[in-house]
Amino acid sequence: MQITSKFTIAVHVITAIDYFKDKETVTSNFLAGSVGANPVIIRTVMSKLKEAGIISISQGKSGITLAKPLSDITFYDIYTALGCVDDEGLFHFHEHPNTECPVGRNIHSAMEDKLQSIQDSMERQMKEITVADVEGDVRKKIAGADR
Repeated sequence: MQITSKFTIAVHVITAIDYFKDKETVTSNFLAGSVGANPVIIRTVMSKLKEAGIISISQGKSGITLAKPLSDITFYDIYTALGCVDDEGLFHFHEHPNTECPVGRNIHSAMEDKLQSIQDSMERQMKEITVADVEGDVRKKIAGADR
C-alpha cells in the first residue's frame, strides 16, 4: 500500500500557486522548478486538479490560479482528484491464497472489514485537513528562516 508521490506533488503545487500568486506568473515550468520534478509530471497532476475544479489554467499573464480558497481544498479532495484509490480500495489482497489451507481459505474475509475501517478512518481525517493548514505552516517556516 502506498499513495504515490503525485499526492504530495499536488499539495506542493497548490500551495505554491497560492504563495506565488501575487509575485510570479505561475506556470507548469515554474512549478516543476519548485517541486523538482519533470514538467510532464506537473502537467499530469495539474490536469487532474483542473478536472476536479481545484485549479484554473489560462494562457498568458494570469497563468495558473486556484479555483477556490485553500481552506476549501481538503487532502481528501486531492486524494480523490488524483485517483489515489481505485474501486478495490486502498488495500489489495493477494490473489491466490491456498483454499486448501484453513488460513488461506478465510484470510480475506477475516481482514476485509478491518482494512475498510482503516481506510474509512484515514479518509475521514483527510477531510479535516486543508491545504490552508499546510500553507500556514509553510509561511511560518519561511518567516522563521528569514530571521
